[in-house]
Amino acid sequence: MPPVEHLHLKHVLQTVCALEAVVLRCFGPEGGQVLFTRDTGQVMLSRSGTCILTALRLEQPLARMVVECVWKHSTKTGDGSKTFIILLASLLRMIHTMACKEPNVSHTYNSREAAEAATARHLAEGLLAFASEELDDLIAVGVVPHGCCLSWKDFTAKTQSPAHTNTSYVQKLVVSFFHTRLGRIHCDFIGDLICELLIDWKFKNDRPCLSLQFVNDNFPALHTRVSGFPISCSRLIEGQVIHRDFATSRPQTDHQPVKAVVFTESLQPQLLNAGDVLELMKENTRKEKSIVQFSTWAERSLECAIANLQHLGVSVLLSAVKQSAAVLALATQAEMCVVECVSEDELSLFAHLSGATPISDCWMIQPEHVATLTFCRPILLGAHRYVHVAFHESEESVMVRPCSIVICGPGESQTDQYACAFQDAIHMLHTTWEPMHVTATTNPNPVHMDDQNDRTTSASSSAPPFQKCVLEPGCVIHAGGTFEFLLHHALLQHGRKHSVSDPAYVGVPVVSELLANALLSVPRKIYSHSLRCFLHTQTSVLTSIQSHSHPFSLVYKQEHNTSPIQGCSTSECPQEAGKLSMYCYKKADEKSKHFMLDLGLESVSCKYQLVLAVLQCVTSLLRVDTVLRTHTRSHTESCRLAKNISWEGTEDEAED
Repeated sequence: MPPVEHLHLKHVLQTVCALEAVVLRCFGPEGGQVLFTRDTGQVMLSRSGTCILTALRLEQPLARMVVECVWKHSTKTGDGSKTFIILLASLLRMIHTMACKEPNVSHTYNSREAAEAATARHLAEGLLAFASEELDDLIAVGVVPHGCCLSWKDFTAKTQSPAHTNTSYVQKLVVSFFHTRLGRIHCDFIGDLICELLIDWKFKNDRPCLSLQFVNDNFPALHTRVSGFPISCSRLIEGQVIHRDFATSRPQTDHQPVKAVVFTESLQPQLLNAGDVLELMKENTRKEKSIVQFSTWAERSLECAIANLQHLGVSVLLSAVKQSAAVLALATQAEMCVVECVSEDELSLFAHLSGATPISDCWMIQPEHVATLTFCRPILLGAHRYVHVAFHESEESVMVRPCSIVICGPGESQTDQYACAFQDAIHMLHTTWEPMHVTATTNPNPVHMDDQNDRTTSASSSAPPFQKCVLEPGCVIHAGGTFEFLLHHALLQHGRKHSVSDPAYVGVPVVSELLANALLSVPRKIYSHSLRCFLHTQTSVLTSIQSHSHPFSLVYKQEHNTSPIQGCSTSECPQEAGKLSMYCYKKADEKSKHFMLDLGLESVSCKYQLVLAVLQCVTSLLRVDTVLRTHTRSHTESCRLAKNISWEGTEDEAED
């Protein structure tokens, strides 16, 4: 019989605490990078939580469950893997403490451990049920008024000055993300680069989440990794880079429009396909004549197809498959470029941008299958030569300014990490601007969201206590624990209200206080270097809540030249086109700024989904009470989680 291992609550806690000890080394502003070594002497240096966790060789099933949950969350939002582990460990500690205080040992349970496990499961399920029903409203009421909804229109308006638009704040959001992933060096440069990329890929009259989704889906075809150069060499280049080289000599076509066709099959007819049966004639002469006739017909057919392409003015052939030597020879004679074995992702992007439809039968070519390019030429990136194309400007076919990004790094491993960080930043931005459809009806803060007039105004101190607050796409808040402090306060207030006014919800105060106290573990780790800084930051946030001021928030957009928020003059918060969107502090709160770290901005939507994901993980872990070990041991490392992890020599991992 396979060995059976009974799990207790302390085993779950020990496993998660071991993972926490790993990620704490690289968490927060003072965190560094983690160095992994293999038996062969190869090393990996990283600050990415997901990269570090998936690189671990984990034999413990619970640990693999946790890493799987982290990977799923990071894949969706692109952010929060280290905070996920820290919040998870804090919740489990508090659940363990509460479950061990007064275990309800009765005839139902035959041991103290069973009673503790049942209490822990009850608390975890209560937390998840509470968060699923109440958390979104609490965030909309207690957190959103202290942030700001960034405008995608202002972000993508390159003609406006960055000092007076939300561009600097979107950039600050991106820079804050890269700071947690890659460290302080080059964060500003990378933030500028990704903002320029998204500006060029903004589709006209389209929602930001759709543009971000397009960039994310086509990112493998939009970026090129180049090792052996510092990251400062990364840049944007016009058009698309096809990661293949020319199979034939390239004619000079730089100074004239180039026409191209995408083929999904071979141009030359094949004598036999897979599964076909060749029937041989009894007479050898007739058999030989039949094969010769077919070969002759195939050659003439191919010549006619090339002639037809010449008649249409086609000079570039992009093929998803490898073409025969006869096709390459005839294409060379006709002065045509052939690019073979182009990936499906790149052909799909090419077809979308050019407006041309890929074709499989060369005899069915119509004008809609022909793409018009500005140029098609080779480009040397690092040690590889690729095909570089630019698309002819057409209002009907191209709605963006197509560009590709070249991501450089000192070594292959670092380059891969930079590329993953770029795509995760796009995931984070997509989650930030994804519609949440969350509303709340109780808002103690003096901010009024007018849905009918589609505007946000500052209310007076005598405003009614019941107003409407909407969690709109693009909502961000100051980093450095502000979200956790605000939600901590909102949860405690919510728990006290239910404990006094509604005795039916006897469990709400317990789970509210439990989640509120667990949230404080995140800013405690951020300010672990200075307890004084932690206390002053928390006090300043609570003071701003009680005084209905927002010293740590972005000023809400104001239309029709409405007055700034409480004491912020127009000179401190410049107006442009009747809108205010500057980062503004009250003069009275200047002292508190010395105790806050300039950690940038973070997404409210990502934080909301992080808390939900952690609570789901806690519930899943505490539902496991037995591990059944089979005789067949699997040594694969977290299935698909580690497939993108690459290793480099020590000399390639040095910081540039």
